[in-house]
Amino acid sequence: MIADLSIPLDFRGPQPNAFGVDVAIATPLGDTRDGSSVNFEQYTFIPHCNGTHTECVGHITDDRISVRDCLQDVIMRAVLISVEPSSSGHEFVIDLHELTKAGIASGSDALIIRTLPNNETKLSRNYDGNNIPPYFTAEAMRYIVDCGFKHLLVDLPSIDRMFDEGKLENHRIFWNVESGSRAVGVDTRIRSTVTELIYVPNEVADGEYLLNLQIAPFETDAAPSRPILFTIPSPTS
Repeated sequence: MIADLSIPLDFRGPQPNAFGVDVAIATPLGDTRDGSSVNFEQYTFIPHCNGTHTECVGHITDDRISVRDCLQDVIMRAVLISVEPSSSGHEFVIDLHELTKAGIASGSDALIIRTLPNNETKLSRNYDGNNIPPYFTAEAMRYIVDCGFKHLLVDLPSIDRMFDEGKLENHRIFWNVESGSRAVGVDTRIRSTVTELIYVPNEVADGEYLLNLQIAPFETDAAPSRPILFTIPSPTS
């Protein structure tokens, strides 16, 4: 293994948070320190906002589609790139220029994007109205789709602008759902996934890897996930 790209979810400590939702919590139902024979707890969290998660097109459709059904690639080829978002007024964007400068090309199933600067504050960052993350331009998202990537992994809470009046245009571009639509079409990229709130350590170099994208077996549109990177074995002579 080269790197675990998931952010550990600490139910009693610092944790990432997006959109101002409640923090993830653990409620003790039995505690050996209080005389219980076992420790057991109830966990309350929102996968989309409380940590690393993988989501499917069911996130934006009326049809209740499960990420467990959509993610059928267990081991896949992936390319990791680092990009530095550019300033756009009071916000930062990841545009087509940044992607082409990073040198992404078709041939891999998954694209992993690390934004710069990159530091461990991402492990517990609170994304709200005072800490707005970068987002992709529509042109950049179309380029990712045109390159043939089925799976997109980012260290952001969303591939869309954080406060976009619920349009989620980049999600719709990535899954090929018409603008403003909540319906699955014949050309919808139903086997594609988006993984958000990852963290890529600085010591992991840009390049090509094998990716094992593990998800919790939830019948939901999003589930906690654990993306694992591996080096690609050298061909034997």
